[in-house]
Amino acid sequence: MADIKFLRLWDIYSPLLTPTQREITDMFFNLDLTVSEIAEAKGISRQGVSECLASAKRQLEEYEEKLKFSHIVRVNATALSLMLSAAERWAENYVSAHPGAEADIKELLGILHGDHSAEAEALCKKDDKE
Repeated sequence: MADIKFLRLWDIYSPLLTPTQREITDMFFNLDLTVSEIAEAKGISRQGVSECLASAKRQLEEYEEKLKFSHIVRVNATALSLMLSAAERWAENYVSAHPGAEADIKELLGILHGDHSAEAEALCKKDDKE
């Protein structure tokens, strides 16, 4: 199994790889095939598969070095997680100090933990059309 960093980069940048690199890395990551199994399926040498994987890895690392998308996504996801944790701690403390506000705080926590992905997707699609 590939390391997490390589997988993160592959998730973001794999569309930028050549079709052959994409196919071989897809077999490696998604199908969890070994180098030998990929070589046999593609009718190429294990060395060819290894070189393709190494080349793809170098390319993915170069894309990240230049574009920093993976870093930006990780930083934003971590910041969001920290913000939600801080809001939960605040809500717990607030309810302890103000028991009468429990219903409102539960509503706020429901909003914070709600799945807003469909709404976000719709807004992004709208932005893409404009």
